[in-house]
Amino acid sequence: MGLILTLAIQLLAAAPAQAQIHSHGDENGGQVVRSLDSLRDLDDQSWQLVAYREGPPGGPLRLRIVSFPGRVRLDHPIPLQVSSGRSHWDLADITTANPKLALDGRDAAAEFDLGPLLADLQQNRPLRLRLPGVFVELPVPPYVVAEWRSLPAWAEAAGGADAA
Repeated sequence: MGLILTLAIQLLAAAPAQAQIHSHGDENGGQVVRSLDSLRDLDDQSWQLVAYREGPPGGPLRLRIVSFPGRVRLDHPIPLQVSSGRSHWDLADITTANPKLALDGRDAAAEFDLGPLLADLQQNRPLRLRLPGVFVELPVPPYVVAEWRSLPAWAEAAGGADAA
């Protein structure tokens, strides 16, 4: 009986994470598809990462990083430095192009163009994010990378994830 319980626990622990892709309508009647995760940097500070696409499959991809619980003020523009193994990307800071973020006086969020990174990624490898002057390293696990990589083509009928 103990062996069966041990095997069951190991199988449950090894089960792949469920996709956290959600779809909802925006204020203009369009569709927003997003992946929402909370991660900790190497200094144990919490950050919320929201990768999203507005509009139909193939639409622009964005990554919003939010200081949680809003303790850090982010200056703009600051490119997001991303690395995985020997590969490196500098993602453009597009925060001021988003009217909602540009007018938010808390300056606790930054937004980046995620398209160049996702166009280059061929596998769900772990990533390391660096935002100079804000955090030195924010590890992004492979299951989150898998969610981000599914955003460009995700459709509610094929996605199988929750719709809000």
